[in-house]
Amino acid sequence: MEVKIGVADSPREVVVVSEQTPDEVEALVTAALGGANGGVLALVDEKGRKVLVQAAKITYVDIGPASVGKVGFAAN
Repeated sequence: MEVKIGVADSPREVVVVSEQTPDEVEALVTAALGGANGGVLALVDEKGRKVLVQAAKITYVDIGPASVGKVGFAAN
């Protein structure tokens, strides 16, 4: 699943591809915005790396299926 996080004062969004379910991500976002975990959203990406975002800076969170795009050329 792909999670896009808008961050205040940043022109780019944070994109995390995670194996967590949408419900798990929503629970983590809700807890972080509620002040749990010191106000930090912590997500783990598909490679096992942890991504931390200060909850006070989160402007939006988009939770959806991972986008699969093809890059390059193919002969048909």
